[in-house]
Amino acid sequence: MTNKFIYLLAFCSGFSIMGIELLGGRILAPYFGSSIHIWGSIITVFMLSLSFGYLLGGKLSTHSVSLKHYGIIFIIGGFAILPIVYFAQPLMETIFVHIEDSRYGSLLASVALFLVPTIFLGMLSPYSVRLLTTHQDHSGNVAGNLYFISTLGSALGTIITSFYLVLYFDVNTIVLSFSGLLSILGVVAVLLAQRLAPLTAPINNS
Repeated sequence: MTNKFIYLLAFCSGFSIMGIELLGGRILAPYFGSSIHIWGSIITVFMLSLSFGYLLGGKLSTHSVSLKHYGIIFIIGGFAILPIVYFAQPLMETIFVHIEDSRYGSLLASVALFLVPTIFLGMLSPYSVRLLTTHQDHSGNVAGNLYFISTLGSALGTIITSFYLVLYFDVNTIVLSFSGLLSILGVVAVLLAQRLAPLTAPINNS
């Protein structure tokens, strides 16, 4: 049951990451346009953020791995998305006024809006692998299954966001939905960890 839930969390994180990345183009477009270097800025920031997240998540999973901590990362990631909704406009107006070249303006705006939340979301993949790995011999199979589920979520997040969500909802509503989804899943993970704790605690025979 716990393993299936972790796979669900990995799927939802992949879905959310790609959904937010796609929406990044819409968020930046009114100020910097939608040319190829705008998308280059967004993709670069997401790739760098995810790489740092993978590194940090891997290091964290070697020191303290638990479903509770995993859920806390989800909650933090969900809340870290909120500034995209509430501060994007004034932030981009300031950058637009002070940086004439849209290439560097869009790069700075992408860093300001997406770097921190994407780092937290990137931490989830290596942490998921560590949670699911119970034996070293199975680590390759676990990683393969997990990345399949996560990448499938990313693919569906891309197609559903671009084909459907943007047609029926405004960008802020979609971003808030991703934030709420990640936060709720994190809370469920923390509660599940607390529920399972008595079952895994050592028995005192004294």
